[in-house]
Formats: sequence, C-alpha cells, structure tokens
Amino acid sequence: MLILSIETSCDETSAAVVEDGTKVLSNVIASSVESFKSTGGVIPEEAARKQVEFILPVINKTLIDAGITKDEVDAIAVTRGPGLLVSLIVGTTVARTLASLWKKPLIGVHHTLGHLSSTWLEATEEFQFPILTLSASGGHTDLWFRTSHTQGQLLGRTRDDAAGEAFDKGAIMLELGYPGGPAIAKAAEKGNYEYYDFPLPLHDDPSLDFSFSGLKTSLKYLLRNNVNNQQSTINNQLPDIAASFQHAICQHLTNRIEKALTLHPEVKEVHLVGGVSANIHLRTLTEETINPLLLRVPKQIRYCTDNAAMIGTAACFLKQERANEAFEEFETTASLSLNEVVKC
Repeated sequence: MLILSIETSCDETSAAVVEDGTKVLSNVIASSVESFKSTGGVIPEEAARKQVEFILPVINKTLIDAGITKDEVDAIAVTRGPGLLVSLIVGTTVARTLASLWKKPLIGVHHTLGHLSSTWLEATEEFQFPILTLSASGGHTDLWFRTSHTQGQLLGRTRDDAAGEAFDKGAIMLELGYPGGPAIAKAAEKGNYEYYDFPLPLHDDPSLDFSFSGLKTSLKYLLRNNVNNQQSTINNQLPDIAASFQHAICQHLTNRIEKALTLHPEVKEVHLVGGVSANIHLRTLTEETINPLLLRVPKQIRYCTDNAAMIGTAACFLKQERANEAFEEFETTASLSLNEVVKC
C-alpha cells in the first residue's frame, strides 16, 4: 500500500510516500525554523504563509523522489490535529483537494499518533506489545501504555509546559537561541550536570503527570540570584547551567517512565518519540533506567521531529486495524485529544 502523506501542524511543511507502513520511499521537509530564530518561537500566520508557498512544490518533489506518479498512490493521509489551526488548514485543504481530484481515499491522522508510530519507520525487526511510549515535543508530553498501534491508555501528560517548550524557554533565558533543545544540548556538552540541583517536579505526586513550569521558574531565579545577572559570570557557568537544566528535564521524564514500569510490569519495550527524543542525554538516562528492557527510538533524527513519513505510517496502521473506519470524515481541529482517536 502506497500512502502519500502530508504534515503541516506547526512550522514544517512535509510530504512523504510510505509503503506498507515502514518503508519510506521519500520524505521531504521544508522548514521555516530559520525565520523564527529572531522571534524565539513560531508566529502562526507567518508559518501558514510559508506553508502555502511550499506545499505544492514539496508534494511534487516527494512524488519525484519516490519515483511514482499520482496514479500509483493508494491513499492520501494528512495531519488533522492538534496543532496551529492556520497551519493544519493548509495541509488538510490540499489533501482534501487532491483526494477529490485524484479520486483517492483520505485518512485523517492525529499528530501524536504519528509520533507514536515513528519508531516503525525503516524498521525491519519485530516489535512486541505492550509498549510504554513517551512522546515529548514542543507541543505535548504524554506517556502511553499501548497494546496495539491504535489501542492504548494515556497514563500521564503535562499539566503546564511541554518538555520541548521548557527547553525553548530555558534557551531564551540563557540567550542560546531557538530551537532550544539542540541549543541547550550543545551548550551542555562540556558542562557538569551536578553543578545545580534543580528540584524534581511532582516528586511526591502519585500520578504519572509531568510539570515543567517549576523548572523554568527555578532557572529564572538561579540566573537572577546565584549569578546576579553578571554576563561574564553567566558565560563562564553557562555549560554547567545548561547541563543541569537539561538533566533536570530528562530526569523528570525518566522518573515517570520508571514509575510507569513499576505499575505495568507486563511492558515489553519502551519507546521514546517526538522532538525531545533526539536528546542524547535523555536516551542515555532512559537506557539506564529501564535496563534490561529494550529501548527503541526513531531510526533517524529527522523522524523525531515533525515529518510526514510518520503520518503515513500511522495511516497504514489505522487502515490495518480499523479497516474502512480509517477513511471516515474528519474535522480539522487545533486541540484534538488522542483519546478521541485511540481506543482504550
């Protein structure tokens, strides 16, 4: 089954051709991230304007790179939500138009379900359910107990900022630029993560939820009080501060994974997905935490961040497990809950 998939939930414009759920024939991404470095974050209207400009050339290149024509496409898949509404509308409008013109079935895919499916991209090995999956990005931080591709239970989610958002806001305070995750990781390379002991969020909370606003506040006061806003001092301690902040975020994430495994000893594998899953320190801490369980992450870094290939993979699994239900009409929704899509 050949699926042409489209992803425009935030600032990327991406299209891909995925065969049978795992084989990526092409995956083209046009990012406008450089446009938002000066603003420290995405401006929705500007992102949508870029997507209107990029989307048709991106789709055309995707088909060329895959070596196929529109006639060989079996179905079209598109991110239906959540995300920036103006951006989502660009993708779903084009997808609906092409599906009508080309007479192809259309599959609406939840953005997070795409991330949950990203570990299957280019995979040749067998996977074993149940799987515990942490999906962490700039827009969400969720912990899922999954019994199949489209069945699972949301165990915990962030109560405030997402993990990627915490990295972005921390990087702004440290004047490291945007996006914050890679910037903080680079600054932390030569730092000592034991330099500053950030408080572990929700340490005594019985839930599996996340919270990152307190870490952000702690960083703010550290910069204000401990280094007294002296730029020379901040520069000297920057690697240590960045490493400590990064460690605190990753430690909070792995703490929840460890707690979930205690509650669900039947878990066979642990998956890290989403933009934050590209963080090497998080991967290292997770491997140490879950040993001897198997840790899986996306095969390539570009599959961690937003991309259309993961949407194509999720669409294929929806077709496999839901049959014609996968082709039902859908609304483009900025705040769509995955609980409305994934069966528990």
